[in-house]
Amino acid sequence: MSTALSVTEFFAQLWKDYTQITPQAQVIHDLFKESDGTVINDHVAFRTFAGTPICLDNLEPIILSLGYERQDSYRFVSKSLRAHSFIHPDPEQPKIFCSELLVEELSDDVQAIIQRYTAQIQVQTLAPSVFWSGRHWEMPSWEDYQAVMAESEYGAWLLAIGVRVNHFTVSVNALTSVDSIEAVLTRVKAAGYAVNSVGGEVKGSPQALLEQGSTMADQEVFTFAGGNEQRIPTCFYEFAKRYADAEGVVYQGFVEANADKIFESTNAR
Repeated sequence: MSTALSVTEFFAQLWKDYTQITPQAQVIHDLFKESDGTVINDHVAFRTFAGTPICLDNLEPIILSLGYERQDSYRFVSKSLRAHSFIHPDPEQPKIFCSELLVEELSDDVQAIIQRYTAQIQVQTLAPSVFWSGRHWEMPSWEDYQAVMAESEYGAWLLAIGVRVNHFTVSVNALTSVDSIEAVLTRVKAAGYAVNSVGGEVKGSPQALLEQGSTMADQEVFTFAGGNEQRIPTCFYEFAKRYADAEGVVYQGFVEANADKIFESTNAR
């Protein structure tokens, strides 16, 4: 599969789409750019529905076409998710984390709701632009959104927001003004942004070779089917610090226990 987009152009398009519904990201990015000159993106993440034309297995070739290779696979049993991470041979390029909701593991009622919307997805030749394509179905009703939310925050978010980058991630390793997640989060909170405290503000440890923290998602008013206007979470900004292993190699993977808590950055407050 060929693409006219370079990796740099791909991430520029993602950032443009992301900051439109995540204004906090541009503000925080500029805050660190002012003190550090450059802000490096560690990784981005996407969500999708299994068993559909835009499932993880169908999105993977698009990621590979950008020069990436699959790095590892993950399973989040309590959230009914599976995921792959991808890494680029150019270490300057961000990693990609892509997950999908295993709809068949949810209750029959919630499966029926989700399938009513995902049945609207058109079978199509996928291109990199799918990653900022938004909803491939009509906006759900507020009642359907709430019913899915009761079982899967991930699924409700995806029904309303669609396929688009869920978060960008500041590489703390590349910052010069601070050298810890704690210091980063202190600055973020001082700027007036809420931080995800599920499982502690800092997820992971130096022993796990990865520490992560994140803001709570921005919120925006959406008009649900039937005209019901509601303010719901959109996307968030993450921060990651990576550590070297016993051989001195800086860890480039992901830690399931960390990611499980990071997913909750899109919970309603």
